[in-house]
Amino acid sequence: MNEDRIQGSWKQFTGKIQEQWGKLTNDDLDVIAGRREQFIGKLQERHGLVREAAEKQLKEWQSRHPDFRFDD
Repeated sequence: MNEDRIQGSWKQFTGKIQEQWGKLTNDDLDVIAGRREQFIGKLQERHGLVREAAEKQLKEWQSRHPDFRFDD
């Protein structure tokens, strides 16, 4: 997937991400910018989760939003 498509997809899904994880700020989402590792780190930081719990929540969310893909 090219960078333009990743960025477009990321912007499209940020609202849905904030619905699920309301403690993530717009600034957090700008820093994450569609990168999975940064997302996991911010999710842990803002929601007080251990890595395994953050990854599980993300996996469940992605199963409900199969059109979204992170830039790994």
